[in-house]
Amino acid sequence: MQKENGDIVVALAGQPNVGKSTVFNLLTGMNQHVGNWPGKTIEQKTGTFTYNGTRFKLVDLPGTYSLSANSPEEVIARNFIIQERPDVVVALLDAAILERSLYLVAELLPLPAPVIVALNMMDVAEQEGMHIEPHVLEAALGVPVIPMIATKNQGTRELVQAIDDIVHGRIEYQPRVPEIRADHLEVLSKIEALIGPCVPPAYPSRWVALKLLEGDSDITEMMRACTPDDVWEQVQTILRAHEDAIIDVAGGRYDWIRRMVRAAVTRPKAGQITRTDKLDRWATHPLWGILILAGILGVVFWLTYTVGAPLQEMLDVYVIGTAADWASTLLVNAPAWVQGLIVDGLIGGVGMVVTFLPILVIFFATMGLLEDIGYMARAAYVMDRFMHLMGLHGKSFLPLFLGFGCNVPAIMGSRVVESRRARLLTIMLAPLVPCTARMVVVTFLTPIFFGSAATLVSWGLVGLSLVVLAIIGILINTFLLRGERAAFIMELPLYHIPNWRTIGLLVWQHSLAFLKKAGTLILVMAVIVWALSYWPGGDVETSFLARFGRLLEPIGALMGMSWRMLVALLASFVAKENSLATLGVLYGTSGETSGLAEAVRMAFTPATALAFLVVQMLFVPCVATVAAMWQETRSVRWTLFNLVLLLVVSFSAGIVVYQVIG
Repeated sequence: MQKENGDIVVALAGQPNVGKSTVFNLLTGMNQHVGNWPGKTIEQKTGTFTYNGTRFKLVDLPGTYSLSANSPEEVIARNFIIQERPDVVVALLDAAILERSLYLVAELLPLPAPVIVALNMMDVAEQEGMHIEPHVLEAALGVPVIPMIATKNQGTRELVQAIDDIVHGRIEYQPRVPEIRADHLEVLSKIEALIGPCVPPAYPSRWVALKLLEGDSDITEMMRACTPDDVWEQVQTILRAHEDAIIDVAGGRYDWIRRMVRAAVTRPKAGQITRTDKLDRWATHPLWGILILAGILGVVFWLTYTVGAPLQEMLDVYVIGTAADWASTLLVNAPAWVQGLIVDGLIGGVGMVVTFLPILVIFFATMGLLEDIGYMARAAYVMDRFMHLMGLHGKSFLPLFLGFGCNVPAIMGSRVVESRRARLLTIMLAPLVPCTARMVVVTFLTPIFFGSAATLVSWGLVGLSLVVLAIIGILINTFLLRGERAAFIMELPLYHIPNWRTIGLLVWQHSLAFLKKAGTLILVMAVIVWALSYWPGGDVETSFLARFGRLLEPIGALMGMSWRMLVALLASFVAKENSLATLGVLYGTSGETSGLAEAVRMAFTPATALAFLVVQMLFVPCVATVAAMWQETRSVRWTLFNLVLLLVVSFSAGIVVYQVIG
């Protein structure tokens, strides 16, 4: 069914780590929109592409292993397919784990939309010793099967051609749908006959009956609301008498999967050691795995100082410095406050932050690379023992690891944790993971005061954050969130060659978002800070900001900090990069990082600098993170608790560091 606006709607479904992002980026390129699903905080990605004069709208469904109502992602995926009726669903599978991937296909085939199977990572399956015959699998499934190696852009054209063929009726679509085992086949028919007249129009009655047998909570609630009481009581009587039906439902799917795999797949010889097995001997080892993870973080810092810092300096000298000089010349006859607003407020604040773009690009690229090759799950696995100290398990490490990029997706990513108690604890700890914005401040200040030891100091600051995270986690779990520990069950995806296009697009999107933030939120904040530091008399020492800052000097004195440093810390509540933007404004460096470096070198002692960095690493998160925290917990009490806790912890740590070292 073609939609009103003329677009053919294609839904892209698949498990996590099967290459959905790669295929989505290959098809849509830069024609993408990222938002949230209506009423949800789960990311929604849509994009468009054109083929043979037809415009297609591609909707990337959330990664899901099945279509049961076990998670918001699964509900979103199936509701979109049933209610929005896409013209075709592309089920993207990992060829190397075909047996597990086919379970989602078994649930998609009974739904109204036609399905195309895209068999991705054929090269990985070959390397693992598996031989798959796509044509045999296609004949067994009764739906088009397209072999792909998305990382090499192989199979993309064939996939688009298959989509075009099926929506225009050039392919006969006759899927072989899995059946429930014979034990409960008659029961299924009885339930379908009872509920048939009551099922909402968009839903297939047999699929609804199947979900009732499975005990699906959402479908049960929906049918209870629209079924007459006497009919519903008959349905309930049947369901109570056949509570074991869920075994036959799943068993029927697995029987169907085994037939498909037996027909089309030749497995590796018994005892053969695959590449993934060899790498995992190191990556998942209790000792070496931790050392590898620590080494990866160390390499990130090393790249930051050896590659990012020179690029930052070039951007500072040739772009920001030139802009400041040009603005000063152009405004030579303008009032002093206009010069200050443009040169010190706008260029000095925003320009300072923009120079850190090369450093952020390195962080974003590293995160994208680790995600794309399949290492992230290994990091969660080796951290499982460490996470258990806090009453969590390795799955909580995944959202926490995202925090190295940004704390907001880290908090939203806590939804992968099933236990509400563990999810709440994960949210409470996420702001203690040093995000890229915090690392920008660390990257700028550590070389100024610690020279060749900057990498070691940075590594130590990250280590301190993680130690504090562990201690707070243990205390919260012990005294506030007593509860049971959940078993850690996670699939380790096979290693595969990264797709540089996907990583590049991820870096581009995150960098663009950073620049937008610099041009909006940070711009506004920089102007406000400048205005408060200029008025009422044009002298920063007698300004409104100075008066406010001096009220905090008794606390600052315990850490060796002036009121300027305290104000910079408070400004970071809007955005962490604002610490440097505010220092640039207050020290009047006109946006030049070299000028700010010299100013803070004279104003900070090494002990003060270290105390400042420690507070910065542990300080309350930015306002966007606080908003995400409230959105996920829906609790003002827990949100305020987190803010007060981090405020106390950060200032206490800063005081201890300064008093011991100073």
